[in-house]
Amino acid sequence: MSTSLIAGFVLGFSLILAIGAQNAFVLRQGLRREHVFPLCLTCAVSDAILIAAGVAGFGTLAHALPWFETVMRYGGAIFLIWYGLRSLGSARRGGAVMEIGEGKRVSLKSVLLTVLAFTWLNPHVYLDTVVLIGSISAQYDDRLAFALGAMTSSFVFFFSLGYGAGMLSPIFTRPRAWQVLDLIIGVVMLAIAAKLVLM
Repeated sequence: MSTSLIAGFVLGFSLILAIGAQNAFVLRQGLRREHVFPLCLTCAVSDAILIAAGVAGFGTLAHALPWFETVMRYGGAIFLIWYGLRSLGSARRGGAVMEIGEGKRVSLKSVLLTVLAFTWLNPHVYLDTVVLIGSISAQYDDRLAFALGAMTSSFVFFFSLGYGAGMLSPIFTRPRAWQVLDLIIGVVMLAIAAKLVLM
């Protein structure tokens, strides 16, 4: 299997693991078993579009402006360090408990509009996909494989989260589970940042 493909998958999966409004919403809907397939598909396709834009656009821009790759590489490293330290801080303070909540069934339109807002109106999504994945992809000879790896990670993650929510619910009702997840995310982010700086 291509090294670029694996690197893209690992990076994409590490970034997407971060606990945020979008993932919490997908997890909650998965626990409620409402509109899981269209919800997961919308999240994964949105990510794929943003990743493609980042990898394609960044490569073109990097050729036009040779200094741009260096600026984005160090900028990405700074963002990852901040992100990693924030996750480690969350792990030290203790995780939050996932509130599932009961209530009336929500319409498909409402679910999709909500998740589209979580995705496309969140500046961190652009930093993760367009900027960060785009800049890191420039370090690999096979940028297409890197992009496909990152896209695949989105599909694997969202569908696993949506359909695996029933199995995860006993785990993520405990703050300790969020703590461990935040710790893992923090370590991975700092490791990626170190690799970017030392390249």
